[in-house]
Amino acid sequence: MAKDMDTPSMAELYGGRLRRLRQGRGWTQRELGSMIPVEHSRIAQIERATGAKPTLQLSRAFDRIFDTDRLFEELWPYVHAEAYPNWSRAYLRAQARALEIRGYTAHSVHGLLQTQEYARAMLSVGRTLKTPDQLDERVAARMARQERVFAQHGPHLWVVLDEAVLHRPIGGEEVMKHQLAALLAAAERPNITLQVLPYSEGAHEAMGGSLDVLDMPDGTALAYREGSDFGWLVEEPEEVKYYSLLYDRLRAQALPPFMSLDMIRSYMEDSSARVPAQPQRRRLAQVQLQQPGGWELRRNRGRTPRRPGPGQQA
Repeated sequence: MAKDMDTPSMAELYGGRLRRLRQGRGWTQRELGSMIPVEHSRIAQIERATGAKPTLQLSRAFDRIFDTDRLFEELWPYVHAEAYPNWSRAYLRAQARALEIRGYTAHSVHGLLQTQEYARAMLSVGRTLKTPDQLDERVAARMARQERVFAQHGPHLWVVLDEAVLHRPIGGEEVMKHQLAALLAAAERPNITLQVLPYSEGAHEAMGGSLDVLDMPDGTALAYREGSDFGWLVEEPEEVKYYSLLYDRLRAQALPPFMSLDMIRSYMEDSSARVPAQPQRRRLAQVQLQQPGGWELRRNRGRTPRRPGPGQQA
């Protein structure tokens, strides 16, 4: 739905408040930028709500300079949420305030741990993406959301990744290797814990999408389920309790953190050996189809053999 032309966006409200405060002090955009420091063109973009959006770090700098008691820090999540579909905005606002975030992802690295290149590859697909500018906005917003997690006193982030996440080379082999290295580096932080749920665990209740459980400052908890183009925020206490217990079961099924990091390291160092290049896969398929019984594979292509576990590769 198009935005009402008479209703300002959150970015416009943020920029308008910044402009009035700056002008009230008699400062130019260049003078304000020099206090942070940041280019004066960035200040102009934020005030006009065009181009780059403010980061969390920049918002905190504005609050410090203007003594605005976290005004810009509290507006920041709403500004960035506008780049996302309506159904995810309430979740993003809650995530920005959560004291602990427990996440499970089945198909991709959790958004709070994605590299910029990986995030761009992920966000470039999907029916909710409309324009290249929107892609740039979403990538910038995702990177900005990570600032809070990697800050000195960031929330605790506990992520369980399905083994399939490590196996899928989103963005290509080099992007994926860089992403796996970033996961290993993130796991060294005291507020971040990573586990891998191996294929050998079989079916489980969270298959088919992602799950986040958020512990909020007021002592309540929220849950969020998301698929490729839909999502819903769960606030009913009994439902949240169900998803919290579900997440605890996933943690229990997953490999311990140290073994999980060994698996991530193994995939990073041996990714090319695990997944043949596309031309090689085609050649192997042709050879297989020409063998006795090979065409039976085509007739039953919906039935795929179980992938060997780590260390069981031929």
